[in-house]
Amino acid sequence: MMVSSRRMAAAAHHASMQDDAPVRAILGPTNTGKTHLALERMLAHSSGMIGFPLRLLARENYERMVKLKGVRSVGLITGEEKIIPPQARWFSCTVEAMPSDRKVEFVAVDEIQLCADPERGHVFTDRLLNARGRSETLFLGAETIAPLLKTLIRDIEIDTRPRLSNLTYTGHIRLSRLPARTAIVAFSMAEVYAIAELIRRKRGGCAVVMGQLSPRTRNAQVALYQNREVDYLVATDAIGMGLNMDIRHIAFANICKFDGYRNRLLTPAEAAQIAGRAGRGTQDGTFGTTGECPAFPEGMVEAIETHHFEPLPFLWWRNSKLNFTSPSTLYASLCQKPPDRCLKSAAPASDLLALSALMQNATVQKLAHTPARTQLLWEVCQIPDFRKLGEDSHIRLCEQIFTLLAQKGHLPSAWMKSRLANLEQLEGDIDVLMQRLMGIRTWSYVSARPDWVENAAHWRNHTLRLEDALSDVLHERLTTRFVDKRAASLARRLEEADTTPLLSAITRTGEVSVEGHAVGHMRGFSFTPDPEAAQSDQKLILKAARRAARNQIPYRVSQFLQAPDTEITLNLQNGALNWQEDTIARLQAGADVLHPVIEVREAEFLEPGQKEKIRQRLAAFVEAYIHKELAPLFRAEKAVADQPLLRGMVHMLVENGGVAEVPHLSSLPTSARHILKRLHITQQKNTVFCSKMMRPGSMALRALLLSLHSGIVLPELPRTGAVSAPVPALLTAPQKSLLMQLGWIISEGTLIRLDIAAALYAESVSLISHGSRQIPNFFASRLGVKKAILPGILRSLGLHVQKPQILPDTHAGPPAPFLIIPQKTVKNRKHSKKRTGRVQPEKYNHNSPFAVLATLRQHHQP
Repeated sequence: MMVSSRRMAAAAHHASMQDDAPVRAILGPTNTGKTHLALERMLAHSSGMIGFPLRLLARENYERMVKLKGVRSVGLITGEEKIIPPQARWFSCTVEAMPSDRKVEFVAVDEIQLCADPERGHVFTDRLLNARGRSETLFLGAETIAPLLKTLIRDIEIDTRPRLSNLTYTGHIRLSRLPARTAIVAFSMAEVYAIAELIRRKRGGCAVVMGQLSPRTRNAQVALYQNREVDYLVATDAIGMGLNMDIRHIAFANICKFDGYRNRLLTPAEAAQIAGRAGRGTQDGTFGTTGECPAFPEGMVEAIETHHFEPLPFLWWRNSKLNFTSPSTLYASLCQKPPDRCLKSAAPASDLLALSALMQNATVQKLAHTPARTQLLWEVCQIPDFRKLGEDSHIRLCEQIFTLLAQKGHLPSAWMKSRLANLEQLEGDIDVLMQRLMGIRTWSYVSARPDWVENAAHWRNHTLRLEDALSDVLHERLTTRFVDKRAASLARRLEEADTTPLLSAITRTGEVSVEGHAVGHMRGFSFTPDPEAAQSDQKLILKAARRAARNQIPYRVSQFLQAPDTEITLNLQNGALNWQEDTIARLQAGADVLHPVIEVREAEFLEPGQKEKIRQRLAAFVEAYIHKELAPLFRAEKAVADQPLLRGMVHMLVENGGVAEVPHLSSLPTSARHILKRLHITQQKNTVFCSKMMRPGSMALRALLLSLHSGIVLPELPRTGAVSAPVPALLTAPQKSLLMQLGWIISEGTLIRLDIAAALYAESVSLISHGSRQIPNFFASRLGVKKAILPGILRSLGLHVQKPQILPDTHAGPPAPFLIIPQKTVKNRKHSKKRTGRVQPEKYNHNSPFAVLATLRQHHQP
């Protein structure tokens, strides 16, 4: 009884100590010695655990701890690798793999500001809220998280540390003039390859560091740089997290990155995390831009140099207290709302997406019928998607693993062998080897679970050995490509390209680079050789470039199919369809005016299926464009669908693009005229047109469509917004007809817009309804013509204009004006003169523009 009481007292005392154990944060920019301090603090305790954001860092610090405390006392826990000696007291982990059930005196988490990372932030937030050491807890990171730490953790102690060295912006430096001990940072594999090739040609070689590399390969590449075999390092932003090297200058090849959702500008804090790798200890560092990268904004430069950044607005959170009663209750518990306003629900990660999909699977539903099976399902869903082959592929893999574990209790060795068979080959180029390494990481993760795999120790060792072998080959390939000057000649490499693909890249500007040679550009979906390369005797280079372009086509097609309409333009002068300023297709004549045909530009690498998808995408764009610009026509057609009297007339108007001659058009009733007026449709004798089609945008599109359909090349049209213009020289009869169908009537050597002419005609008729009237002076300015030709224009419109009588010299006074004569007066005069035999009847004016419009139907019969 006494022993039991002592144990209870000890337990209570221990719990009290844990509640009172200090929680501290060491915050500051890079190169402040935060990680070094954390390791010292941890090793001063009897036990400890530290979580790092990358497997590379966990492994690197594990090796440092082994040197200080011995291999038997130190453990390594990552998703793919678990080294846990029976007597282990200190552990280096990845943040995701930190075991919550292992109690230690000291706990630390590095780069705690990653709580705000959209993809992994909820894991870091969970460690921030729940991971505690019995004696001490320490969080390391940037000052941007300080306000939220104070909000979420009561009585937290925050220690801010200054950077040990200065960081200065140097502006833009050309790649060929970068100083020694420089790291060039890019944000895509293609850019890394292209820059590395250029550095190899210009400066003798470089090391390459990317997130896809295994720890062994990365360390080997870093050793090339650290041992001064090369003076340059080309890397992705993977160097931003804990890479401590002798770097004096960071050169950004880009300040935009794709974050998994969109391309965006780096935040000042992100840029500082990378730039801060320049200058270690008390040695100052510099940063700047290179290549085609634009200059840093002034505000960003100031923030990086002074280490002052906006605090984080919130942290990502996901519930970690899960209910395993059933998959549905598990899913519900994962989707709980955050407990605090400064926490935001994380977007569904790959594990939650996998769970959501597998919950709908009938086989999984039958097998996940107990809390234990539900917990197993969740553990399987948490297998990371290292391969990045697509969500469906990863979900199928999780389904297979869960089904086997639920039915057999383990993954059979025979099954594991079949899954690893394709990953054991050591041949292939850099990309192939890196893809295999990603696959190996998946099976290393699975093998690290001894309760999942039959003969787990064997498969764990096998996957680690295979990863080491592939890592060594990958390092050799990288060194040969970017360092070894004795590599095989380009000609021989091309001959072997079928079995060992060339290293090629297409940059974001479309430049095609093969083995370091810029040999051309991708224009849309076509490869355009560089003129110098094409003129020289370098057929092998062009052959390699075409192979690189061919490999890029599926990606470019996919990119185009997903592009918004704003990236596509229609050239209204020649019918060219452009994507990203490159012509990829043209409009051709179709069945009628408003339905042109899309002709995709020939490209030697496009397959028929790809061309058809491109054509369909462009057809949708053109249809939407036509319906937008000519919307009044389509609205009119819809509005009169139930009006038999108007339906045929409007249909002809639509078929002809806005102006049509309707034969035998009788006078319409008042109700029909009101409908047409609301639809902006005007009837002028047998001519019908939509006034909205005379707007600049509609006129330009109609000009293109009419020209394509008729096969007639139009002359240069009047400037945008003009109501008249001189008739172009050497105008052919078909061109005149097409101009009038477009809405330009010709009179007195002048083009006059149809809607303006019709409005002037209607106003003139109204003006003379009660008798002859003088031609108003403002008519000339409205048409934009000289007064001298105004009477002739009015006559051509069908109005009767009387010349002024010439007064004798003996009569004083101003000259008599031109008069517009009412139709009835003219007819009466004709009849009276006919009876006296003094004049002949007036002939029909066949030169009237409205009469000429009646011939258009004959000209354009199919």
